[in-house]
Amino acid sequence: MLKKAEVQLDKELQTLEQQIYTSVGAIFNINSPKQVGEVLFDQLKLDAKAKKSKTGQYSTSEDILLALKSKHPVVGMILAYRELKKLISTYISALPSYINPETGKIHTTYNQTVTATGRLSSSNPNLQNLPIRSERGQLIRQAVIPDDGCLFLSADYSQIELRLMAHLSGDESLIEAFAQGEDIHSSTAAKLFHKGIDEVTSEERRRAKTANFGIIYGISAFGLSQRLDIPRKEAKELIEGYFATYPKVKEYMDGAIADAREKGYVETAFGRRRALRDITSRNAVARGVAERNAINAPIQGSAADIMKLAMIEIRRRFREEGIRSKMILQVHDEVIVDLIVSEREAVERIVKESMEGVAQLRVPLISDMGVGTNWLEAH
Repeated sequence: MLKKAEVQLDKELQTLEQQIYTSVGAIFNINSPKQVGEVLFDQLKLDAKAKKSKTGQYSTSEDILLALKSKHPVVGMILAYRELKKLISTYISALPSYINPETGKIHTTYNQTVTATGRLSSSNPNLQNLPIRSERGQLIRQAVIPDDGCLFLSADYSQIELRLMAHLSGDESLIEAFAQGEDIHSSTAAKLFHKGIDEVTSEERRRAKTANFGIIYGISAFGLSQRLDIPRKEAKELIEGYFATYPKVKEYMDGAIADAREKGYVETAFGRRRALRDITSRNAVARGVAERNAINAPIQGSAADIMKLAMIEIRRRFREEGIRSKMILQVHDEVIVDLIVSEREAVERIVKESMEGVAQLRVPLISDMGVGTNWLEAH
């Protein structure tokens, strides 16, 4: 499947290359940031204030190109080219080289103590970064299949970080929405735009979703305006409206920063600490990063703790009940089981009970499940 995809995507890459050359009327090395910078800023003059590094080279990082996207069609093409090139080199061409000749399988390495948040990370190959949103990325997940005669079971925590924000902040409106089993993004949109939950449009839900996730990461009005492609004033009003809707979320955020400043660290709901040495730094940028971490680390860290505790419980119960199916992958809030078909009912019960019962929060933990013949189908 990946070999076929490689041929197809190489053709797409060549087509994109020609389109880029035609768009700017010049041939240059698209893989050279130096030459891309010269074309965008010297030839096309897309940004008179474009910054140069100490070596005199323009920066053409993804965030800079995203900000310029509306100024010339070639910018979007270059972004698409880079994404496609990375997909081919990092996954489509590389994954087959990781196949173990003895087992015929790919075996990733999980690292327990690499991420600052406490999540597991995956390396050689990194199976946690497989793109899922793009059609091409989905192709890769489709190529990941279970053992012969088995299926994949994927169990994913539903909006665990927002649930933890509700738990840690104690915000009544947020807790109520989860307790009622409402779609949290539609519920937030209804409150933000002052209308019934049934009247919320898909665009309003999208904005509320971006606000829900962005705000718990300490997003600024500028960041939100870029992400939603709306004026900064509108983004500022959206953030203010959000805090008016969920006042205890704002209290939690301010309290988390004050607490971290006093102690020099933050804690997860399970007492695991993360030191934040820059929280009192005179450097505003370093201090800003530490403040965002003070808000987010207890949330992401608690989610990581919950997932690890759930995996331990799943394994314990598999052993206890003589289950031969195995957990084989863990990606952020999702765990994948190589499922022996005859054990399906028992495995679904054990996984659901273990994930949902591992911690008692002010809101219910919910695990969504899917079963399929490949990773994409299961997810």
